[in-house]
Amino acid sequence: MNQTNLYKGAAYMVAAGICFALANAVTWTVTYKMGFKAQSDAFWQYAIATVFSLPFLWRHGIAAMKTAHPVLHLLRVALSVLGVQAFTMAFASGTPPWHVIALVMTSPFFVMIGAALLLGERVGPNRWIAAAFGFTGAMIILRPWESGFGADKLLPIAAAITWGGASLVTKRLTRDEPQTAITMWLLVLLTPINLMFSLGAGFEMPSSEIWVYLLAGGVIMYFAQHFLTLSYAAADAAFVQPFDDLKLFSNIAVSWLVLNFAPEGSYWLGILLVLSGSSYLLWSEHRGIPDEDAVRLPAEG
Repeated sequence: MNQTNLYKGAAYMVAAGICFALANAVTWTVTYKMGFKAQSDAFWQYAIATVFSLPFLWRHGIAAMKTAHPVLHLLRVALSVLGVQAFTMAFASGTPPWHVIALVMTSPFFVMIGAALLLGERVGPNRWIAAAFGFTGAMIILRPWESGFGADKLLPIAAAITWGGASLVTKRLTRDEPQTAITMWLLVLLTPINLMFSLGAGFEMPSSEIWVYLLAGGVIMYFAQHFLTLSYAAADAAFVQPFDDLKLFSNIAVSWLVLNFAPEGSYWLGILLVLSGSSYLLWSEHRGIPDEDAVRLPAEG
């Protein structure tokens, strides 16, 4: 792979992170500032995304959903929806986007623990060191010891856990399921299940002003996904993945420039620890550091 493609892959990944940060700012504005219900925002966001996905759905058809693992597909979609709901509700609670993203970035550590407990993967010292850094950083950002700590502060962690669970199920499905089927199940069911949450919370139709924001968010999200696809097409995932972590700084910049939020004091230490843990995990995995001290779990037996 030539150097130009590597630069392109990195640039596209950074562009995707900026677009995701802008989309998060839209969600924060619509839910927290404008009072639109988080459940309805999640429904309309993904309904708009589904419209953009119609060519893919039409091309492959319902027959592409044929599977030997319907329960696993349903579990994956359910976990994905719960993650979306927790993520959107975190913004609706007024938590700054950078704060939400920093905590959601602990998801790889939950995936690591789940892979060890449920899939029987080896967990060596390098992974535990990364997890220790990440969770210490998360605690500094959460600050559960402070007065006024409420359950809403745990919503980003809930999103990290449920999305981590969805990643584990996806990993299991990729053993013997085609990628098309995995994608189709998510696209077909995500919006209807989000609709159920919206109806349960009291379905809301967007006002004309909120429609503008939702459509803008949908367009921005489309470009985010497009840049993400271009990034993986230009360079290996192992090369571009570390640049995905830069989305935290994109969210910090957008929070500061657009929403007038910025981390202060010890929050920066928490951010640094989360990034350090995530970066070390990626580096050690890509370098193939051996886990001589790793113990084979019974599930691997």
